[in-house]
Amino acid sequence: MAGRFGPAGLGIRGRGRQVLKRVRLVQRGRPPRNQRGVVEQPMEYQDRFLKCTDCGTEFVFTAGEQAFYADKGFRNEPKRCKACKSKRAENPGHGSGAQRSETKTSCSQCGKETTVPFKPTQGRPVYCRECFQQRRSMGPSA
Repeated sequence: MAGRFGPAGLGIRGRGRQVLKRVRLVQRGRPPRNQRGVVEQPMEYQDRFLKCTDCGTEFVFTAGEQAFYADKGFRNEPKRCKACKSKRAENPGHGSGAQRSETKTSCSQCGKETTVPFKPTQGRPVYCRECFQQRRSMGPSA
C-alpha cells in the first residue's frame, strides 16, 4: 500500500520529500521550482581539468561531482586531487595553522630545567609542571 510520500514503510523525511515532490512535478509535465518559486533549469555539466594546489598535477572534476557540488550548495570547486585530499585527511592536526613551539627554560620557583609549549615573555614567571600544579591547587594569590 502506498503512503502519502511513497511506498509504505520507507519513511521518507526531510529532503526526501522535496526530491519526491520534484519527481511528481516532472511526471505531471511541470518543471520543478526552487524555494523562491523560480523554475529550475537542469544544468548540463562537463568534465573539467583542475590543478591540485598541493602537488600541481591535473585532476578531473567530473560532471557527476559537479552535479553533487551544485546539489549540496557548495560554491567552491575542489582544490586538491584525491591523493592529496586523502593524505591531508590522515594528518588532522596538520592544517590547523602554526605548529606548537617547545622552549627549554628553567622554573622560576625551583630552578629545575623544563620545557614549555610557548615562548616565555620577559618579566613573567615560568613554572615546571610540578610547581604549576602546586600553585594552582593553592588558589589565587592575593
